[in-house]
Amino acid sequence: MLAAAIFLSSSPAVRLSAQDTTAGKKVYVKWCAGCHGDTGAGDGAAAPAMLPRPRNFTGAVYKIRTTASGQLPTDADLMRAIDEGLPGSAMPAWKARLSEAERRDVIAYIKTFSSFFTDTSQHIVPLGFGKEPGGGTSAQAVKTGRLFYDSIGCRKCHGDQGRGDGPSAPTLKDDAGFPIFAADLHQSWRFRGGGRTDDIYRRLRTGLDGTPMPSFSDLIDQKFLTDEELWRLSQYVRSLSPAREPEVRDVIHAPQLGGTLPASPDDTTWARVDRYWVPLVGQVIRKPRWFAPTVSGVWVQALHNGRQLALRLRWDDRTQSPDTAWLALERRVLETVASDDSTPPVAGLWPDQVAVQLPRHIPNGMERPYFLMGTVTDPVYQWRWTSEPRRAVAGLARGLDQFDTLATAPESQAVWDHGEWRVVLTRSLATPDTANELQFVAGRAIPVALFAWDGSNGEHGSRLAVSTWYFLALDQPTPPRVFISPVVAMALTLGLGFMVVWRAQRRAAGSPGTGAGAGAGT
Repeated sequence: MLAAAIFLSSSPAVRLSAQDTTAGKKVYVKWCAGCHGDTGAGDGAAAPAMLPRPRNFTGAVYKIRTTASGQLPTDADLMRAIDEGLPGSAMPAWKARLSEAERRDVIAYIKTFSSFFTDTSQHIVPLGFGKEPGGGTSAQAVKTGRLFYDSIGCRKCHGDQGRGDGPSAPTLKDDAGFPIFAADLHQSWRFRGGGRTDDIYRRLRTGLDGTPMPSFSDLIDQKFLTDEELWRLSQYVRSLSPAREPEVRDVIHAPQLGGTLPASPDDTTWARVDRYWVPLVGQVIRKPRWFAPTVSGVWVQALHNGRQLALRLRWDDRTQSPDTAWLALERRVLETVASDDSTPPVAGLWPDQVAVQLPRHIPNGMERPYFLMGTVTDPVYQWRWTSEPRRAVAGLARGLDQFDTLATAPESQAVWDHGEWRVVLTRSLATPDTANELQFVAGRAIPVALFAWDGSNGEHGSRLAVSTWYFLALDQPTPPRVFISPVVAMALTLGLGFMVVWRAQRRAAGSPGTGAGAGAGT
């Protein structure tokens, strides 16, 4: 009953009862303890495989709040994190899984893990946030925001272009000593506090307690910058990401282009080609599993000219691996993330890699090989590109452990620029080796999957990021008859219609009892 008497929500009129705490414990044990631990210390059975680690509730240090840095969160803050989850982490959204009563109950129970919530002198009050100024997407607003991005040192961690590759990024760790990555500002849909401009502004005002990300409210208090200028910084950060979260589509279309295909990753032709987002997740099926990949997805563009196919792959990668500057962070990541390998993983100078996986033959129906690099008896055809040595090879994958290189490899060009790889792979649609190499055919749905390794994250072998199967479609040009036939049909229809009307008028003019002919007869 004591807990019921002292736990108050952010609204003084709402008091949580002892029954709420008791019911909340049941919810917590069933759904939360596996990650956050029985005592709320963030040490559940699944926690060692996670990066970032689950929240340790005993210290009452919360990243996502509307309160000032160093203060406790409001109940509304806790409810928002439970409802919406924390993108970019293992924390899912619970709003559709738990009732409102269950979510409120578990908040009451979570607060019992820390004595800070029992301190009646604490005044949990949200900060007052100003209104976003207009013109946030204008060139001048973005330019102003960029100036403050540089002047207050954002680039030191987040990098010159905001992809988390700043000079301080390899040294970052949270208050518990776990390695931490500076956010990739080009993927707002993975921001834990929300990806809208006002969400970003609030994070700048409150900071992310427990991490190197500070609060910038004091800069406003010290008149170093104004509230409007902090909004402009938020608008600049938001401008780095797409206007909307990428839509995952099943089919990647490759339009047909006349003439030579663009071989350079920065050819201006690519700006006119649709791009497709292919999300990736950690490989957790085969040992050693990998729960902490850093490549969250790949943008794919495709073109063909009837003779060749070109694929352009773009993905964010903080490092041009192998990179000795990130070796210490790689070592800390491997020490932090639990491994089920027979021997502990050792940090090394591994290259970055990407693989494009295809079947050896286009299937007639929906049958596809095993997506995780095929099997010994049913291999898959792959293109593999590596950053060191920088080249592409083709081969047959017979599972994770066997890759047989083939003689014919796709041509490749690659550029790494401020935390982003851009790679173009080109190959003829038809090759002499019809037994092992896929023969591309326009108008057919061709299964395709992607894999990626970030070498500076200790990824190699089975430690990688994977996708499921998608489809690649080489579009065919529309035959002229598709446009001409409807026009001819319309012309014939109109002509026939005019003829019918004309003949009807002739008959009407020559029949007895009508017009001049009827008068003459009388």
